[in-house]
Amino acid sequence: MRCLVVSVVLFISCLGVGGDATEGKAQAAEPSRPNIVYILADDMGIGDVQAFNPEGKIATPAMNRLAAEGMRFNDAHSGSAVCSPTRYGILTGRYSWRTRLQSGVTWGYSLPLIDSQRMTVASMLKSQGYNTACIGKWHLGLEWGLKDPSKKPSDDPREPWDNIDFAKPITSGPLQLGFDTFFGISASLDMHPYVYIEDDHLTDIPTKEVAASGGKKFWRKGPVGDDFQHIGVLDRLTSRAVDYIETQSADKPFFLYFPLPAPHTPIIPTEAFQNKSGLNEWGDFVMQVDSVVGSVMQAIEKQGLTDNTLIIVTSDNGATPKADFAELKAKGHNPSSVYRGNKADAFEGGHRVAFIARWPAVIAAGTASDATICHTDLLATAAEATGAELPADAAVDSVSMLPLMKDADTPTVREATVHHSVNGSFAIRKGSWKLMFCPGSGGWSTPRPPAARKQKLPPLQLFDLATDIGETKNVADSHPEVVQELSQLMAQYIERGRSTPGADQENEVEIRLMK
Repeated sequence: MRCLVVSVVLFISCLGVGGDATEGKAQAAEPSRPNIVYILADDMGIGDVQAFNPEGKIATPAMNRLAAEGMRFNDAHSGSAVCSPTRYGILTGRYSWRTRLQSGVTWGYSLPLIDSQRMTVASMLKSQGYNTACIGKWHLGLEWGLKDPSKKPSDDPREPWDNIDFAKPITSGPLQLGFDTFFGISASLDMHPYVYIEDDHLTDIPTKEVAASGGKKFWRKGPVGDDFQHIGVLDRLTSRAVDYIETQSADKPFFLYFPLPAPHTPIIPTEAFQNKSGLNEWGDFVMQVDSVVGSVMQAIEKQGLTDNTLIIVTSDNGATPKADFAELKAKGHNPSSVYRGNKADAFEGGHRVAFIARWPAVIAAGTASDATICHTDLLATAAEATGAELPADAAVDSVSMLPLMKDADTPTVREATVHHSVNGSFAIRKGSWKLMFCPGSGGWSTPRPPAARKQKLPPLQLFDLATDIGETKNVADSHPEVVQELSQLMAQYIERGRSTPGADQENEVEIRLMK
């Protein structure tokens, strides 16, 4: 029975130094098969990037320059307000709520979330002759070797590691999903195991445990490798990404998916960035993330690949409350900018993200698009850019951004966009209308789900973002026709197993619209 529903990069790929971006209008001749670098920041708020928040107090020169030399997308959204589901959507072009992950995230020992037979951006581009690499935070589950294969791990933060055989190879992960190579960590930097994975094996077998750490430096107690130090992870991943780019040439295109573990907790900027922002550790860590973007851009320029390389810079969701909003607000900085809420929420602050694309051969410098886009749109965009044919069961929630990149005045190419919060609450956006299928935030900002239920707040919230960008006035009662239209469209997206034209598909589980 069909599941019922009544869900290129941060890409933080910013230029740090030098560049050869085309000024003014993009060139008329469209090149084929661009290199694609997808840099995804972890928990960076839209207000943390000055190109999107002129009032922001954190210096982000690399991302600012990228925006000046490329296109800024002002209405960009992650597929979810938390980590794992957003990553699923980026790689598959499919909303993660169509899978077993109906709320929350995967953990360090979770089984793979992406079916090995499902097309990903990497597998599609590999079929088009690309070199493909993933360097960074995976957080989509892995098939670990087990001492007792009959005891499968679960999506539980308390999952013990005593049954994990770290000496055995990982049999299902990035390499089975189209990536030629992988170097990185299994999940968030505050989730064990604290080890580096190279392709299908660990660089060091953990034989000891690290104690838990609290506050902004939060991480959980768990096994750690001798070659692993939390504070050095971002630098080591950046070094590997730079090395990878410097092995590439103009002879064969490449796709680098570079999901950063920062500025997510533990918020631990290296000594070179400590106390640099004048705000707190969060501001310092965002500055370090910005420098990573600059390092990647330098590597691309060094190889002479700038003109035909599409770099996308974005974040997987809004800023985490661990940034200490009160402390930052006292110094005049708001990671969510003008938007309500933060990471985990169905409100805009949970999923509206900075998104910058630079591709000098196609994108005119210094442009901005107000069209609504979603992270799930990468697969359809990469397919159109390379001339690839997509099968009916691929990219079911993905719409190509290429028309927007060619002309910033192109109207929105998506019919509607689905948002999803940490507790599984849905929202749907069409035009300026946004309908939330939950009382309260659906996440971590006030009112949280338990408080919203206790207060008996309305189960549906309708906002007109054209006049109320801060989502302060619920107008559901005065616009029942909009509520009905969006409710029916949401039900259709669930029922059909897709939100784009094409043959109906199956969801993997039954989906409840109201939580």
